[in-house]
Amino acid sequence: MGLDDDIAILAAAPVFGFLDRDALRLLSFAAERRELRAGDRLFGRGEPADGGFVVMSGTIRLEPRGSEPVRASRSALIGHLALFVRGERPCDAVAEGPCELVRITPTLMRRVLEEFPSAAQAIHDAMALDLVTFTDDLDRVRAKFGDA
Repeated sequence: MGLDDDIAILAAAPVFGFLDRDALRLLSFAAERRELRAGDRLFGRGEPADGGFVVMSGTIRLEPRGSEPVRASRSALIGHLALFVRGERPCDAVAEGPCELVRITPTLMRRVLEEFPSAAQAIHDAMALDLVTFTDDLDRVRAKFGDA
């Protein structure tokens, strides 16, 4: 894949769509690349989450406890919270076939946001809106259970 392809894939990923071409170029150059074969494990449930992954090609199967598997393919962002804070992986992630991913650490993300403050503001605004929507949804659920 060429640089233009990488930038297009990153730009289509959640969160990174707020970044301009120069910021995406920095991410593309500085991110760690990983290639997996079918059946290779990307990470396991409970492991430290020290960055997010963008699927550049292939499909990753995410296996949450007690739920059906979810598939993440091209431009999917796996572990978006791990771009900003360290934690634990909530599920297992396994390659369904050959895959290429880029790993973006919190350190790299912080560098990009420091160098591109308008992108930082746009990401902040989008995450704040997501949080408001989430709390509104929780209020609606609570009201339904309160009525029961």
